[in-house]
Amino acid sequence: MEDSLLVQVFDQLPSAEEFSSQIESKNVPAVFKECVKDWKAFSSWNPSNGGLDYLQEHAGSSVVEAMLTRSAPVFYGDIRRHERVPIPFSAFISSCKRESQNEDDSVRSGSGRSELALSDGEDCSSLIADVPRRIYLAQVPILNNENEERVQLESLREDIEIPSFLATKVLASVNLWMNNACSRSSSHYDPHHNLLCIVSGCKQGRGKGSL
Repeated sequence: MEDSLLVQVFDQLPSAEEFSSQIESKNVPAVFKECVKDWKAFSSWNPSNGGLDYLQEHAGSSVVEAMLTRSAPVFYGDIRRHERVPIPFSAFISSCKRESQNEDDSVRSGSGRSELALSDGEDCSSLIADVPRRIYLAQVPILNNENEERVQLESLREDIEIPSFLATKVLASVNLWMNNACSRSSSHYDPHHNLLCIVSGCKQGRGKGSL
């Protein structure tokens, strides 16, 4: 693979000028280490530090759109192809707490499976306790400059900082992705440039480039 297509890893954050000339203009992936270490979200949202209680207290009253799948833990294809259901954010956080408490339970580790059957008009939030791995918060708006009415978690905006190398850019949106299990998605193409910021947990990505 050509050197120009290799993923660049930055131990220190670039300046806005360096980002534009060395990264954005080349249209290749880059990794920025410790990009979010000073965010309030980095400490306040961490489940090991009481982050689930924090999220429930500060945003639990919000109603969010969750992605519902019958193919969990794999979420195939475009998120627009999955059923999206409104649920209280507090209900999702409660399911995360239950999963955390039961993570060593042998039943939850795979000795049985729950089948998901929805009837018209059924309250999907009541199903979270039974099938927590089939519910995934994907692209829940914290900020949306194109459609403010879509914002569902505005109360969490103060916990996030825009990286300095994006100071000259205009962000279209800031979204939350959150789940309580080791899920994965199939290969797909995003039409927009993304800055993926991991405040808790981990994510492994695979990219395809020209050889």
